[in-house]
Amino acid sequence: MKLQTVAAMDVGSNAIRCLISDVSELGPDKPVKKSAYLRIPVRLGADVFTSGRISDARQRMFLEAMTAFVHLMRAYDVDHYRICATSAMRDAANGPALISSVSRATGLEISIISGVEEAEILFEANTFSAWTEPDETALYVDVGGGSTEIIAVKNNTLLEAQSFQVGTLRMLAQVVAPEEWLRLDAHLARMAETYKPRQLIASGGNINKAAKLLDKKEGKATSRAELQALYEDLRTLPYDERRARYRLNQYRADVIVPALEIFLTVAARSGAGRFIIPKVGLVDGMVRHMCFYGGADQASQPPAPSFRDIP
Repeated sequence: MKLQTVAAMDVGSNAIRCLISDVSELGPDKPVKKSAYLRIPVRLGADVFTSGRISDARQRMFLEAMTAFVHLMRAYDVDHYRICATSAMRDAANGPALISSVSRATGLEISIISGVEEAEILFEANTFSAWTEPDETALYVDVGGGSTEIIAVKNNTLLEAQSFQVGTLRMLAQVVAPEEWLRLDAHLARMAETYKPRQLIASGGNINKAAKLLDKKEGKATSRAELQALYEDLRTLPYDERRARYRLNQYRADVIVPALEIFLTVAARSGAGRFIIPKVGLVDGMVRHMCFYGGADQASQPPAPSFRDIP
């Protein structure tokens, strides 16, 4: 069965993202064609990283969001879907129970993936060949609410991938473990010595917003100095003034500062001097993986049944 329309959902620590794509003409070197994209800032990590559990209120928000996605997929006549839950669900003591109850209520299959799996799916977004020179090693860095994934790529090949429990919501809650900062620092020192990367391919909602604030076209290089200047201005402003001056939504105005701090830390420690911001993420990688490694009539890993089987 040839896929026509697929849906990918990223259940993140800060938000749930749903991408519905027309994939009938998707090729290895073609970008994903977006039919619809929706982001709901449920912020599961706000509970998990402080209490270890998802609160009753956020559980209800999660169920409402997933129910909405069921209707959205029906409206777009989706052939196949995949839903991946990341850092917050990995850490939540009641995460598996919540996923089971939501699956019973909606029929949706939701899988919790590891940090390394998350990094490998990000690589599937296939954003590297367009932005790197032959034989040049670049670091692909994705910063989320609960974790940061760092992938070394060369000649469109994944060299290695690591995930760190350093994210924007963890930083705001001041719960990043000191040993995790040390592990990240040691990893970046090794990246600098081994690969000597000149640029970072950066992804995530916060870096996309930063590119917009800097008036950067998609894929146009941003220097570390430009991003540093924006970060310094944002972090010195009170929250309300930051929202007003930069026209930031409330769910963006707080997390953008720690996000830029993480990106700048990675650049400084690894020696990279510029950023490429292609505006892709986990959902883009999920779409490509579904299309090239398993169709609607095949079991994917983790399982993703045909949408039309959902009552």
